[in-house]
Amino acid sequence: MVRVRSLLPSLPPAERRVAQRVIDDPEGVANSTITELAQTCGTSETTVIRFCRAIGFHGYPELRLTLATEAGRAQSASGGRVIGSDISPDDSLEQIVEKVTFADARAVEETAAQLDIKMLEQVVDAVVNADRVDVYGVGASAFVAMDFQQKLHRIGRFCSAWADAHIMLTSAAVLGPTSVAVGISHTGATVETIDALEVAKSNGATTVALTNFPKSPIAEVADLILTTAARETTFRSGATASRLAQLTVVDCVFVGVAQRTFGPTRKALEATFEAVRGRTVRPDRRRR
Repeated sequence: MVRVRSLLPSLPPAERRVAQRVIDDPEGVANSTITELAQTCGTSETTVIRFCRAIGFHGYPELRLTLATEAGRAQSASGGRVIGSDISPDDSLEQIVEKVTFADARAVEETAAQLDIKMLEQVVDAVVNADRVDVYGVGASAFVAMDFQQKLHRIGRFCSAWADAHIMLTSAAVLGPTSVAVGISHTGATVETIDALEVAKSNGATTVALTNFPKSPIAEVADLILTTAARETTFRSGATASRLAQLTVVDCVFVGVAQRTFGPTRKALEATFEAVRGRTVRPDRRRR
């Protein structure tokens, strides 16, 4: 299901209808013949087979078996309850909390499960060896960019996060072969972020994309691609699950860099902790 959602925007229209059907009703698809699925989607059996191959299966039987297995696993994980990320007008506040927390937890778990460790290692290598790291993101992704900046600054790495389109471009224009540019975009189609990454790449910088869709436009200008696995629907579009998934990947990169530079990192963490230690309210100033 993670793979289907990530490839959905890049599929041809007919295959996209099949993919959407799989996303909307995976258990129903698992119980359907290839002819029934093709008729439901208004397409041909050949298209269904092409879709199966596009997401890495040899044919439709393998897809059905996988969907049935995942459906059982999901039901077990939710304790038999039907929990989706869609919020309906009739939901109680308790149901909203249940749906939101379940979906957020799934986003983090599924992101970790599909994360390409070899690709992550290459990103860590690039950041460790870079003289500067510039991070680009707008909207909700800008907060993730700032979090990454704060983390790297805390261990003495030179990093800047930019959300303004003009500053992103001017930043990218002065990067070079020893620099790393990171573009964060859930959809992978944010024009400002793509443009900045493209300029950075043209100047020789190593470019990294963090996106939910590995075949999105931002991937075309990235040397290295890290992917999330977040589901965004209803009131949650682009603001919650995607941000948590992005922060999970950023944390993995940060800890990887910190581990590789353990000695200097430990000294920097101690120094920065000492610098702010006195900025907490003293016990004698607290209200009684």
